[in-house]
Amino acid sequence: MQVSVDFGIGKRLHNLPALRAAGFTATRRLLDVQELSCDPADGQAAIRQTCDPLITETGTRVAGLRLGDPRVHALLAALCVFRLLPRGFANRDLRPILAQLLGMPAETITPGKMTYDLRRLRQHGLIERIPHTFRYQVTGTGIAHALFLTRLHDRFLRTGLAALAGPADSDRPLAAATRAYTRAIDDLARQAGLAA
Repeated sequence: MQVSVDFGIGKRLHNLPALRAAGFTATRRLLDVQELSCDPADGQAAIRQTCDPLITETGTRVAGLRLGDPRVHALLAALCVFRLLPRGFANRDLRPILAQLLGMPAETITPGKMTYDLRRLRQHGLIERIPHTFRYQVTGTGIAHALFLTRLHDRFLRTGLAALAGPADSDRPLAAATRAYTRAIDDLARQAGLAA
């Protein structure tokens, strides 16, 4: 019994309670290490902080940054560009990049629309104003959320939904798995109906 040697406990039957205690201690330590390192409630709070509308201290409603909205996606992608600017960025710096990301002429995006977007980003904690200027810098939370949400959108949501929206007989793995899952649910519903 190798375990008893590892823990300095003899192999005899009278050592069984000590072996049991050592086993429980080792198992508890392993479970503590494997315990979920991030609380899903924290993730839900972060999603709500970014995506839900806010009410400011003065009672003004600030729209949320909806996941999947092309304008929000372009704003988040633009934040990734501005992270490395030592002097930050201004309204006029954001307009051409946002227009390019949206595939529209820069003159169609008015300074008023940019002010609205900058206010949303600031109120949601993704950017902060540089004191005594009209320039902004991306916060640590802002870059983390922008990178994650743009990657999530581009690599998973858009590509995954494209695979699901393809032909019904598509051999793409995600489409095939969805068909199999749907069949399994339908079979379970039929069995439940027969049992009732």
